[in-house]
Amino acid sequence: MKKIIISTIAVSALLFTTSCENDFDTDVKDIVVTSGEANFKTYVALGNSLTSGYRDGALYLDGQNESYPSMIAAQMKLAGGGDFKQPLMPNNTGGFTGLPGFAGKLTLQLVNGSLTPVPSAAGAALDNVSSGRPYQNMGVPGAKSYHLVAPGYGSLAGLATGTANPYFVRFASSSTTSVLADAMAQSPTFFSLWIGNNDVLFYAVNGGTNSQTTGGVTTYTAATVQTGTGTSPALYKSNDISDPTVVAGSIKAVLDGLKSVGSTKGVIANIPYVTSIPYFTTVPYNPLTPAVLGSNITTLNTSLYGPLKQALTAFGAGDRINLLSSTSANPVLIKDNSLQDLSAQLTAALTPSLGLATATAFGQIYGQARQATAEDYLLLTTSSVIGTTAAGVPSPINIYGISYPLQNQHVLTKTEAGYVKTTIDAYNSSIRTLADTYGLAFVDSNAKMLELNGKSGITYDGVKYTA
Repeated sequence: MKKIIISTIAVSALLFTTSCENDFDTDVKDIVVTSGEANFKTYVALGNSLTSGYRDGALYLDGQNESYPSMIAAQMKLAGGGDFKQPLMPNNTGGFTGLPGFAGKLTLQLVNGSLTPVPSAAGAALDNVSSGRPYQNMGVPGAKSYHLVAPGYGSLAGLATGTANPYFVRFASSSTTSVLADAMAQSPTFFSLWIGNNDVLFYAVNGGTNSQTTGGVTTYTAATVQTGTGTSPALYKSNDISDPTVVAGSIKAVLDGLKSVGSTKGVIANIPYVTSIPYFTTVPYNPLTPAVLGSNITTLNTSLYGPLKQALTAFGAGDRINLLSSTSANPVLIKDNSLQDLSAQLTAALTPSLGLATATAFGQIYGQARQATAEDYLLLTTSSVIGTTAAGVPSPINIYGISYPLQNQHVLTKTEAGYVKTTIDAYNSSIRTLADTYGLAFVDSNAKMLELNGKSGITYDGVKYTA
């Protein structure tokens, strides 16, 4: 198959030119659009939220209508493509009432003085649109690679056990089917496949933690980083990183399934470095300017940062904490679980000056504390946490990011970010090999996202685009 590289920017430009008045000498309406060697009669898009049109933390009508498969299908139709149906949500808010964790779309609101994404109330109850099948946009928000081949992923009963996804429940052909099986039933003449992002994204956006809520209290434990032994999806908690062999095997299973029904023409995309998206690049590691801290700088240095610096230096860990500057921006205080826990040492060193009770509290709070660096990523949602008080912690050592460390769920540390990059590199190596093996067009979305995230961005037709 002749390689077909579809540029999203070019597609956008074509959409603009076909929908706007123009003064070009040759109107694009006069251009004959052809499909070349491809057959777009039945185009099916497989993937997750990126494919479905999910945005702002929810799936809703406008996002679906502006999904990239919908845009591509509109151009394919000019070249003989067939209809492209999507399992449209019933409103422009999204979310499902009665299902915890499925609120409506996020809107930016001021929280503690910072613009913060806040979820809206869910727009409606879980509806079923399976009667409108088949749907050609088979993107399922939240799906990981192995979910596409999992039977029962669209079972209503499976929602209670965590083995199903409400977005697929809406349009699955049966309670036992899989996303792949429903795609195969359509025998696509052309397909797109973009999957694997969530296999690492959930780990990153949760700061490398899994959360569990019991009795209204949420606790956070370190998420698992799979290193070659986690080949069964049953081993994974929601935010664990999927083993690269699982991701590669799942994608291969999708391609083999499609091939078995004669669907061999398509395009596959790799996974962007998730840390290049604004969720990780918006909040700086050093937001504590002299204007923010004011006269507290001297007090903090005298009563907290100074004693901690002195004690940690004695243990060979003085680089964890530096005195706050009164002339330049200062980094936030964070907890780094990868550090040696010096709680006992700090307690012993500080007991003579602070007393046992206070020294013990200091040891527990600051045993794995350090100041953030440019290699750490503060999550977008952390902007509303910095400067607030930690529950159950006495004043004045209870101010998040200033006198109390931001916790693991607030920050993707340098070490955790390293796990993410290594994993994505492994995913992308397999995806490129599979593209070549199956003769598929390949989109290097990782390279494009890095361009967008760079200082120069991507300039097209005189307009600069950035992440």
